[in-house]
Amino acid sequence: MTTKQTGTYFPAGGIDEFLPRIGRVVEIDDLQLAVFRASDGTIFAADNHNPHPKGGPLAEGIVSGHYLYDPLYDWKIDLTTGQVQAPDNGQVQMYPVKVENDQVWIAV
Repeated sequence: MTTKQTGTYFPAGGIDEFLPRIGRVVEIDDLQLAVFRASDGTIFAADNHNPHPKGGPLAEGIVSGHYLYDPLYDWKIDLTTGQVQAPDNGQVQMYPVKVENDQVWIAV
């Protein structure tokens, strides 16, 4: 798994600001993150940079289960690990997320 383990959590917004299955861009320090809320309520935070050689934003992807479907390159990315699924390959940097008192916190 490529989740950064730094431990300093920053507020990213209220849980209601993150609509199910739709990405939202959150900026923390100099990082631009794509934050997703799965239909089961799980929140995921990833670097908002597609690992495809041509790049692009990940926040525009569509979430189904715990997978992100990138409409630009038709890639499938596991949001629990950041791993791009075969036949494609690549890795997305994921960040730890916690929810406390309806507030989303992301560690960077």
